[in-house]
Amino acid sequence: MSKVEDFLSKKEEAEVVEAIRMAEENTSGEIRVHVEKETSIATIDRAMEVFSMLKMENTKDRNGVLIYVAVKSKQFAIYGDQGINNKVGDDFWNTTKDIMLNHFKNGNNKQALVEGILSAGQQLKHHFPYQNDDVNELSNEISKG
Repeated sequence: MSKVEDFLSKKEEAEVVEAIRMAEENTSGEIRVHVEKETSIATIDRAMEVFSMLKMENTKDRNGVLIYVAVKSKQFAIYGDQGINNKVGDDFWNTTKDIMLNHFKNGNNKQALVEGILSAGQQLKHHFPYQNDDVNELSNEISKG
């Protein structure tokens, strides 16, 4: 599977977007997913580029999270903005990565993303709980490159 279009069906994409909406009900954090064919640079470096390209640093509390997937390269990364990194340890995302990796290895792409998103939301709510005046600052739609 090397095509971005084959990574998720339309129905699966809708389920991923719904998982983002559900995760963000409990946190002021913002979660996005970006899927592209491949990357020729280190996955985390590409995730940082995409994070900037999507203007995810423009959240009030700098608490955006990007789940980046390079389909053909079979790589993914989770990148959190400085507001998150200032509050959490270096291994903050390891549990989420492990959950996702097991599903990706088994070809369960949608499940990898849904569980990763919900796990990220659970972790974010401890440091960035939902506020009454919270607004959805970033699109929940999956971006593609």
